[in-house]
Amino acid sequence: MTLEFDDKGKFFTTVISKAPVPALVQTTTHLIRGLVHIRRDERLKDELDRDELFLAITDASVLGADGQVLHHASFMAVRRAQIVWVIPDDERESGEGEK
Repeated sequence: MTLEFDDKGKFFTTVISKAPVPALVQTTTHLIRGLVHIRRDERLKDELDRDELFLAITDASVLGADGQVLHHASFMAVRRAQIVWVIPDDERESGEGEK
């Protein structure tokens, strides 16, 4: 990690702080539940809009049609072109939008 200071005492680093967001990620073939890491003070949509080939998901579980866990990995890279939709899991669990 590099840490640099300017003449005003501000520091700069190459490390990007990110916050984990629980999410459901539907790909063209699988449903994945895990943590998507977004930059501080940004939205999940901002992370999805980045011009990178893969989206990192940690504590990832690939779910079957019955909701059972088929595979689990501490880290998974998902090709962004294969993502169909993403739901922040905290909103889904809180019942937001339900009637």
